[in-house]
Amino acid sequence: MRYFGKITLALVVMTAALYTAGCPERTSIADIEANPSRYQNKDVVIAGTVRDSYGISIPGTRYGGGAYKLDDGTGSIWVITNDSVPAKGTQIGIKGTIGTGVNWKGRNYGLGIYEKDRRLNKR
Repeated sequence: MRYFGKITLALVVMTAALYTAGCPERTSIADIEANPSRYQNKDVVIAGTVRDSYGISIPGTRYGGGAYKLDDGTGSIWVITNDSVPAKGTQIGIKGTIGTGVNWKGRNYGLGIYEKDRRLNKR
């Protein structure tokens, strides 16, 4: 029985190590703005509060998305999404790819991030 306990413990530790190694580290917006070429076309994780948002959704179709400004206290960055746009004041964390000269539907947002995944802060 002790043998199964040791194997189970080893599997749990290895799984936890692999899970944490696969998660990108949270990056501050100030770091991204200070050196955008370092993060260009790379996945980053940032968290903050939505300060401004613009979105569109056409009911009955797959067309939707928008842009919102995310502020983490060190700076702010525009986030481009193909999903629904969060409301102002929402606390969220996102994972996405940094791009310079982000253009979306004819509007240029400068330095921005293309959203891949979003996590809402549960209260």
